[in-house]
Amino acid sequence: MQPMLATPATRIPAGPAWVHEVKWDGMRVLVDVHDGQMSITSRNGNDVTVSYPELAGLAGELDDMLLDGEIVALERGRPSFRALGERMHVKDRAKAERLATVRPVTLMVFDLLRVMGQDITAQPWTVRRHLLEQAELAGPHWQVPPTYDDGEQLHRATKEQGLEGVVSKRRTSTYLSGRRSDDWRKLPHRDTISAVVGGWRYETDSTTKLGAVLIGIPGPDGWEYAGKMGSGLAGKAGAVLQQRLSGLEIDASPFASPVPREDAVGVVWVRPEVVVEARSLGPGKTGKLRQPAYLGTRTDLTAEDLRNG
Repeated sequence: MQPMLATPATRIPAGPAWVHEVKWDGMRVLVDVHDGQMSITSRNGNDVTVSYPELAGLAGELDDMLLDGEIVALERGRPSFRALGERMHVKDRAKAERLATVRPVTLMVFDLLRVMGQDITAQPWTVRRHLLEQAELAGPHWQVPPTYDDGEQLHRATKEQGLEGVVSKRRTSTYLSGRRSDDWRKLPHRDTISAVVGGWRYETDSTTKLGAVLIGIPGPDGWEYAGKMGSGLAGKAGAVLQQRLSGLEIDASPFASPVPREDAVGVVWVRPEVVVEARSLGPGKTGKLRQPAYLGTRTDLTAEDLRNG
């Protein structure tokens, strides 16, 4: 089973055929509970159970269920991908347990795919939602967020509150594993963006430390150069990213569009495989992102995921 995906939209669909949910700035997961055991799988199929020990209590909620949801880390009451980044790469159980006490996560559950041994993905969203609400999943680190009938009002409210955006779902929609469907539509407030790293440069006056990366976004002819990003990469963040880029070196730029000479000086080009999350002021006149800042590495997304939207 793989998560169903939403289609990017340019407006909120209106009318009683649609229901609307908050789009969370987190990590999409499937949570499988069976016979008192629980496993958590990321969107790209990785088992990340050990990273989130505070979710283990879900195993006692029902004997058998498969949930679709998003793991978020709250910072001052709002989801923060930067905060979640501290948890996403942890594979050591003891370290994960320590971090869970100081940087806990919350699972936002928005769909139920199997219950008591019955696959219900062929049922309409309204049936799945009713069964999900009947399960009464409310714990210290998991919840079922509400849905809304007025999508435009929710879109305004999420923007005012600094949330990521809105996902709209057709009430009759079945669950299509691993497929992108027009029955689910997403409209984010785009102050963050996922991009691939196509090259990196050393820190000024250093021959060992990463100081900036060159990032790209999907375009009609390949990866379009989106700018040089150094903000947010000081200290440990840069060292960890540099380690992830090790072994990906190539001889030439992977970008389909030209890289300005001043940005290309001293660059170590890499295969565009590592996906990062960046916050920016949006594209400038040249198409490059204005003042991009590194938020974290997306181990839950691949370059192929970005190309497919």
